[in-house]
Amino acid sequence: MPRFAANLSMMFNEVPFLDRFAAAATCGFKGVEFLFPYEYEPAILLELVRKHELEIALFNMPPGNWAAGERGITCIPGREDEFHAGVEKALAYAKILGTRRLHAMAGIAPQGADPADCKATLIANLRYAAAKLAGHGIALLLEAINTRDMPGFFVATQAESFAICSAVDAPNLKMQMDCYHMQVMEGDLATKLRHYAPHCGHIQVAGAPERHEPDTGEVRYEYLFRLLDEMGYDGWVGCEYRPAAKTVDGLDWFRRAS
Repeated sequence: MPRFAANLSMMFNEVPFLDRFAAAATCGFKGVEFLFPYEYEPAILLELVRKHELEIALFNMPPGNWAAGERGITCIPGREDEFHAGVEKALAYAKILGTRRLHAMAGIAPQGADPADCKATLIANLRYAAAKLAGHGIALLLEAINTRDMPGFFVATQAESFAICSAVDAPNLKMQMDCYHMQVMEGDLATKLRHYAPHCGHIQVAGAPERHEPDTGEVRYEYLFRLLDEMGYDGWVGCEYRPAAKTVDGLDWFRRAS
């Protein structure tokens, strides 16, 4: 079965963030991911990773002003210097933590912005980031995020994500395929996973439509997990879901799949 990484921004919220590494390891996870590490010194996180024998599969580059509703700045014209600084900051953390994948959130286009300008900015920024990461063996990821949860998000479907990645044309730029977002926007998950497999660098899962455990809702993840094995997918599967109750009480799906 796939290798599962617990998303510590959503799971194990019963304890403070730094305690979630131990909680994930105790439950049997070998990998973790999270939105942002920048609140903590990398040495603190590295100590936890080593102590609990975990791998940090993924985290995001700085997203702009998250508290004000920004969800990435990669597509926003005029913010290139800020994006470049964010690449450097994320790379510094990734080098210390041994993280091999970084996600650059495309962002929400500002009201009145020209979509063509936003697309050109997105492509240029991704090309810049991919070149910076390539020398360190780090993959850059682009994720399509549904516009119900994030209205106005600039990249919302797998086809859009693939088109942007193709335009950038960098070997280390890959698609981050979140099955929850994919189900909300377009469905047909198995076909899309097969179709884009050569371009996929990371997969995430959650039940749909509530975004709870993968064994809840309308998606048959047991089928998709078998499909990933058949396809030979050897990357991480990030568990980016909101537990319906206590995290440990909803892990039957993980025990069955592990």
